[in-house]
Amino acid sequence: MVWDPQQYLKFSGHRLRPAVDLLMRIPDFAPREIADLGAGAGNVTKLIRERWPDATVTGVEGSAEMVAAGRKAAPDVQWSHEDLGQWRPAKPYDLIYSNAALHWLPNHAALFPSLMEKVVPGGMLAVQMPRNFLAPSHVLIGETALNGPWRSKVEHLVTPPPVERPAFYHDLLAPMSVNIDIWETEYLQVLEGENPVKEWTKGTWLTRYLDVLAGDEKAAFEAAYGMRVAKAYPKNAAGQTLFPFRRLFMVAQRKG
Repeated sequence: MVWDPQQYLKFSGHRLRPAVDLLMRIPDFAPREIADLGAGAGNVTKLIRERWPDATVTGVEGSAEMVAAGRKAAPDVQWSHEDLGQWRPAKPYDLIYSNAALHWLPNHAALFPSLMEKVVPGGMLAVQMPRNFLAPSHVLIGETALNGPWRSKVEHLVTPPPVERPAFYHDLLAPMSVNIDIWETEYLQVLEGENPVKEWTKGTWLTRYLDVLAGDEKAAFEAAYGMRVAKAYPKNAAGQTLFPFRRLFMVAQRKG
């Protein structure tokens, strides 16, 4: 999957808010080594560095395009271009932070305990993931995939929601944690512009499908989805589009 930093950052304010909300819920402590998993374009990594200026911060990112953008945004951060699913650090971290990245990885039942094992005793694991996959914005991507001449090329991408219910993660992390805080927030995002929900998903979930297609077929898929999602999220009297978006948060401190 090829990431487009400019497309992703079209809604940077809305995307940044949950990252900051997660960052602010991490208790005050003095981490020396911090990993930002799925650091993206570096706008959040930069804030992590500002909060803990004495720590060594490493941005781990699988997209070369995002790493290039991140190095410009946060040049005083160490950057590691590697697949998150293959991340095997040589040392544990005081804080592992991940904003809107781990839903791209499979097998959370194994992933989350593995991540906690990479945290030093007394350290923190802080994660935010979208949990909006049953909303029209995402369901209609699958509907479009299964109802067009492109079906054979993209139907393998139509899968169950990748993020489980909050209790699932509590059951995984509680045995390894001395303190654990898990919550959900639904943000009512007020978007501007023409068909902004399509533009939003084009920066993330829709990209998986568009990457598989090319030329006229790619454009036709995007247009077909665009028609569906515009009907699902009509503009209000002020010409704005209201886009509710649910996100799952967790902050867990590893047992000492």
